Amino acid sequence: MSATGLEVFDKIVQTTNIWLKEIMDDLGSDRQMAWHALGVVLRTLRDRLPPELGANLAAELPLLVRGAYYDQYKPSDGPNRDRSVEKFLDPVADGLAATRPVDAGDAARAVFKTLVHHVDLGQSAKVRDALPKDIQTLWPDSVGA
Repeated sequence: MSATGLEVFDKIVQTTNIWLKEIMDDLGSDRQMAWHALGVVLRTLRDRLPPELGANLAAELPLLVRGAYYDQYKPSDGPNRDRSVEKFLDPVADGLAATRPVDAGDAARAVFKTLVHHVDLGQSAKVRDALPKDIQTLWPDSVGA
């Protein structure tokens, strides 16, 4: 029996819950915080990618996650050019301020690890390689050169 009455919705929720569980494995068992961390980190990442690459990444995200990714998106702002890991983590920390205490770097690493696990390896490598070297240090070692 379908929980929502539509199998496609059930599949979307199930896939999103798999992503959240992986993030919770790294950050603790708070599902609300995991969802919040996922959205904040993805939006921070999105704002540093060229629009075409960002759209290619979004196409591989589960539908609910894609909605969080595009929330408050202003493509006319263009990619953020900040190059330091600190400047990347500042909006993540700001976005996580309303949740239980969690390190912004740990949140970014957990979300990136989940992306690498579920997004096509070539696509995730392109996203990683589009980031400044400092920010790439947050990415799991198993992607890219």
